[in-house]
Amino acid sequence: REEHPGTVRYRLLETIRQYGRERLIASGTEHLVQQRHRDYYRDLAAEARTRLFGPDQVTCFDRLRVEHPNLRVALEYSFSRPGEAAVGLRMAADLLYHWITSYYLAEGRSWLERGLAAESEPDAARAHALWANAWLAIIQAEPGPALRMLEESRSIGEDLRLDSVNAYVALFCGMVSMYEGDSDAAIGYYKAAVARHRQNGDPVGLSLALIRLSLAYSFQGDSESAIRYGEEGLAVCDAYGERWHKAYAMMALGVDVWRQGDLERAAALEEESLRFNRELDDLLGVGMNIEVLAWIAVSEGRYPRAARLLGVLRTIWRKVGAPLSGYGHLARYHDECVTRTLAAMGEQAFAAALDEGAALPFEKALALALGEQQPSAADSDRSPLTRRETEIAHLVAEGMSNKEIAARLVIAQRTAEGHVEHILSKLDFTSRAQIAAWVAEHKRIGGGGRPDG
Repeated sequence: REEHPGTVRYRLLETIRQYGRERLIASGTEHLVQQRHRDYYRDLAAEARTRLFGPDQVTCFDRLRVEHPNLRVALEYSFSRPGEAAVGLRMAADLLYHWITSYYLAEGRSWLERGLAAESEPDAARAHALWANAWLAIIQAEPGPALRMLEESRSIGEDLRLDSVNAYVALFCGMVSMYEGDSDAAIGYYKAAVARHRQNGDPVGLSLALIRLSLAYSFQGDSESAIRYGEEGLAVCDAYGERWHKAYAMMALGVDVWRQGDLERAAALEEESLRFNRELDDLLGVGMNIEVLAWIAVSEGRYPRAARLLGVLRTIWRKVGAPLSGYGHLARYHDECVTRTLAAMGEQAFAAALDEGAALPFEKALALALGEQQPSAADSDRSPLTRRETEIAHLVAEGMSNKEIAARLVIAQRTAEGHVEHILSKLDFTSRAQIAAWVAEHKRIGGGGRPDG
């Protein structure tokens, strides 16, 4: 029995699982069952795509995170069985928002690259996968590969008259232009995307284009246009009861409100956005909110706070894989924030505050950003880990390898590796040594003993 947010799931002991697989192979129905498994998760991915813009999106994204190991198995089956690559490519593209809102950005791009290499038919599915993968490349600060994929996607879209494809290609070409510093070209692309998505009746693409158009006008200093398009983006989201894109729309509005000097309203917008991004566990969104809150702190003359938030960002952007992922044109504000904070505090104090922020566990970092009371040592026994993860954290602290942990708990080594990966992500750590130190600290304060049983 394993606890998950809002639900409980059960797993087989690895020995029983292996026995069941042996019996399945002996029955001659292994491939039939694998295909049924894949089809189920293919349908789940397709359903998630249709539900990503609406009031139940958090439930939908949470379900995908819980099912991530099954999604991996389904994708692996698709790309390892002859004639199934097209299904895998569509599935990987349908999971785009799962890759973006979780900790699987690089993995999602890997699946899409694999599918695009295996399935070259110039059809609607390939065009969709190309612009989806281009977005991941933009987030990873790789505009060159993104542009090549967008050019191919546009070619397919024009040949097949796929209006939806052409609308998304325009949107992401605008992002590449902003990354390269050409805001005039970006605005042209974004306006084309807004018009096409509006004509197609696609609220997802429309909201994305409006958010980016707001940021582009803000970058040019046109606050009137930035606010107008940003508020229209909010209205589109509200009409569908949507919150994730709305959080990004509030982030974009917060940038321009901060530029206008209304620091209190800007902070309120970013904090509201951050609370939802925390609920969704969207690391990219959290990073963008904390960026703007750091800039606001400098404008308020709260330099130690700004330095600690910059330290938090150092950890976040390392985990995402690129600083200001997908929003590189805002780097000038980040650099100015660093310069002003360093000048105000001095090198030694700035470095100390930076390191303090970088060392904060994720939840404490969010509490700092939101101005919430910091959890005391007495509260730190509220571990984010499940019982099984806590057990494995203790074994890691004892110096066991993944192979040794798997043998001790009678589970597959791959399962042990997955648990360790989740522990690192939940605790915002990058090494097993940090897990060991965390276990030692919880033992010291009496909150980290082994789970019963």
